[in-house]
Amino acid sequence: MIVHRKGTQLDLFGAETPPPAPAPRPIAPPRPRRGELDPIPAPDPTLVSIASRLPRHVRLGTSSWTFPGWAGHVYRRRYPNERVFTQRSLEEYARFPLFRTVGIDRSFWAPIPEHELESYAAQLPDGFRCAMKVWEEITTVSYPSHPRYGARAGQLNPHFLDARVFRELIAEPVARAFGRHLGAFVLEIPPPPKLPHRPTFERQLARFFEEVPRQFHYAVELRDKRLLTRRHVELLRAHGASHVWNHWSRMPPISVQRDIAGAPLGPIAIARLMLPQGARYEEQKAAMEPFDTLVAPDPEMRDDVIRLARECEDAGAELYVIVNNKVEGSSPWTVRALAERLAR
Repeated sequence: MIVHRKGTQLDLFGAETPPPAPAPRPIAPPRPRRGELDPIPAPDPTLVSIASRLPRHVRLGTSSWTFPGWAGHVYRRRYPNERVFTQRSLEEYARFPLFRTVGIDRSFWAPIPEHELESYAAQLPDGFRCAMKVWEEITTVSYPSHPRYGARAGQLNPHFLDARVFRELIAEPVARAFGRHLGAFVLEIPPPPKLPHRPTFERQLARFFEEVPRQFHYAVELRDKRLLTRRHVELLRAHGASHVWNHWSRMPPISVQRDIAGAPLGPIAIARLMLPQGARYEEQKAAMEPFDTLVAPDPEMRDDVIRLARECEDAGAELYVIVNNKVEGSSPWTVRALAERLAR
């Protein structure tokens, strides 16, 4: 078990508070020119050693990456301000030894402009693959009763699983600007106020898969356990898509999902570790910020991931494990705990 003691949080955007008795330092190298960032420091040799022993079929990473609380662990170079950190930190994230993937979450709220996708791609090394959420306008059955949806709140979404909208506004820009770094599109289906008619839902999903570009891999994340049936799983299998093994507040544990869904589907499996069972998002966020230490380790969840990794190896599938800060307190430290168990 990792014991990570919380200390003074490093400041990514300003000067660090100097220690009481600083030791003499060698002459510093020249500062970068205006607009340039410091070089990324050499990685921790211990992490490099762990990474070298990880199974090649497992990609570990986090759900998004712009968290200043990770300073001193994931982020060790200085950023002049928050804007630059948001724009440029993916480069340093992708060179953290244990990370081989990342969940791109902001794409759920709106399609990412093509020039920003190009910026992301320019920061990633060859072979680095991402799991990108699909815009909620395509994956939401009905709009939540929330003020931000205005007059649409509570109404059925006319663009639910609309392959044309997906192709024109998402797939084509991603293919042009980010295709070589996309591992899978994740269709997160939020829990609807009323359970959709299952046969209708299944027909819509099947038609979507028949009409979308075949060059991408697709994974469906259900947020309502009533939709997880063997018939749903067989539909995914028939179209080469995957079930997302999610550890989320209103879904059964991954081990129970495994009993329903059977073995991992397709060439890519995705596990998303989001929230403990029964937890509320805002409460978890308040309890765990600034996400710099483990708060509530979950041994059973970790066991589920290790078992899933072994099953994926047996099935010849690649496994993406995407970890949210709010599942245990700090996703990089959860990733390290998993990596230490997976290392051979």
